[in-house]
Amino acid sequence: MGADDAARGALMTKETPEKDTFEPLVRALVAGERRLHELPGDLAADEAARIRRLALEEITGADLTSLGTYSFSAATASTRHCENFVGAAHIPIGVAGPLPVKGRFAAGDFYIPLATTEGALVASVNRGCAALRRAGGVTALAENAGITRAPAFRTAGIAESHALVAWVRKNFDRLADVARKSDPFLRLIDVEPHIMGTTVYLRFIFDTGDAMGMNMATIACDRMVRDVISPETGAPCLALSGNFCVDKKPAMLNILRGRGRRISAEVTLSGEIVREVLKTTTAALLEVHARKILLGSIAAGALGFNAHFANVVAAFFLATGQDAAHVSEGALGITIVERREPDGAYVAVQMPDVPLAAIGGGTGLATQKAALRLLGVDPASSGRAPGESALALAEILGAAVLAGELSLLSALASSDLANAHLALARGVQTK
Repeated sequence: MGADDAARGALMTKETPEKDTFEPLVRALVAGERRLHELPGDLAADEAARIRRLALEEITGADLTSLGTYSFSAATASTRHCENFVGAAHIPIGVAGPLPVKGRFAAGDFYIPLATTEGALVASVNRGCAALRRAGGVTALAENAGITRAPAFRTAGIAESHALVAWVRKNFDRLADVARKSDPFLRLIDVEPHIMGTTVYLRFIFDTGDAMGMNMATIACDRMVRDVISPETGAPCLALSGNFCVDKKPAMLNILRGRGRRISAEVTLSGEIVREVLKTTTAALLEVHARKILLGSIAAGALGFNAHFANVVAAFFLATGQDAAHVSEGALGITIVERREPDGAYVAVQMPDVPLAAIGGGTGLATQKAALRLLGVDPASSGRAPGESALALAEILGAAVLAGELSLLSALASSDLANAHLALARGVQTK
């Protein structure tokens, strides 16, 4: 047994009694006399998790021992992040960088934490970072597009639908006051209505500061609807989210209007960098971009015109405590490649729809907070003004996505993608 295993074993022995102590409750769960959420409220979160694991092991025959080792507070995780808590899934974290970022909110060299099980991903982003270092860094810009929530209302007809929209516009300041009272860090920016006959969608747009803010927006919308809109207009709200938000789904609306943070990142590479670091040519990059990113995406009817935004966004989100379902939005966007004379290349990424936070949700867990501190964007210690930590995090993400795009496009242009995966994901030596 190694030192780490011994330490974990000592921790588990100290924090959780032996199985015999839990036996009556384990038996009740196995027999179906209690459900997983019906354990006594005075149990410590670690104890409740262990009871559930023991019961599930008997029910399913699976060994769940590995789920019982974690570094965060079980009490916090089980009450704020995850119901029926049983433990943790461990994902390896690698670091790429340093990556020089020249942003409005993020400036300096950053080491990028990426949580992934895909061999070659971190190495690929790291190669992109090397090219970006040679080029003097990435210019990045993030801005607030606003988080959205769009309740759906029913009316008697078109005239009433238009009357509802007119009422909302007239009473915008009142609604903004209700939103502000629901959360002091929330500000209603705008309302975008959309009428479809007897259905009216009101797409409320909020500034949420350093938080991603989906829960803040939902609570504010609920109060606006229940306390003001429906009582005074008579229009019933059929769903607090009418899918016009658009939350956790890829949508052209979000590409065009933006959601969460809107991110841009760019670099100009000399021909020498393209040849020596990326092992390809600008001509080859341009052709892969045209035939893969543009024509291939058009042929597939894709909403994202990029090589693999989702790879970097997902790994970055998991490492920094973001809502993983928002990868479906963060993966939308466009990669741009242009020639720069004599033989260089301009490469940029546009990410219009990135719900992202530096505070709240999963960012409060121990390992995720450590990743935010690694990046220097934890609001508690960053020294930035309110709202700027999330924008700094967004600019770093944009730069990391650009690094990933550069590397993958180059690997495709040089026909080296398969060899890289064989060597790094499977340990197979290639020529």
